Amino acid sequence: MVQICGIDEAGRGPIAGPVCAAAVVLPKDFPFEILADSKKLTQKKRELAETMIKDRSLAWSVAWASSSEIDQVNILQATLRAMQRAFNKIERTGIYIDLVLVDGNKAPKLNAPCQAVIKGDATVFEIMAASILAKTARDRLMVQMDARYPQWGYAQHKGYPTKAHKQACREFGPSPIQRFSFNY
Repeated sequence: MVQICGIDEAGRGPIAGPVCAAAVVLPKDFPFEILADSKKLTQKKRELAETMIKDRSLAWSVAWASSSEIDQVNILQATLRAMQRAFNKIERTGIYIDLVLVDGNKAPKLNAPCQAVIKGDATVFEIMAASILAKTARDRLMVQMDARYPQWGYAQHKGYPTKAHKQACREFGPSPIQRFSFNY
């Protein structure tokens, strides 16, 4: 059986906060029916799937690139770095990986065969699982950032450039986790 590691990210589009990447290796007896593109699942279903992925996967990891790192190298490069970090954690478990499949059209440089899969978060189970872990981790972090920086409303919009977020930036200035390389 080919051992696949799926990788996906959450947080490329926001104007605040880090980008998060997750990597997942699933066993052949995983309950695949619980998986879907994270954006198509309710928060409750994502959180239930997250628990099952963490409990039943052969390996999983989450990694980050900060808002300041995004500003330094651009969002694409920061995303690829976060993906490399997530995969490096999987590598350290000692599990042999035959193939890494990454959602999107760009793949990070890894110590394993790796290919990008456009719309992989809707077609590849391992990428779906990674999508769920990345989104739940990032959403949870942005709720924590809301508690720390309540005037920006991060619990509601998770750092995306909503009307309310842009208004808060005009009113209070940029938050400490703002991405300055993004126009808003």
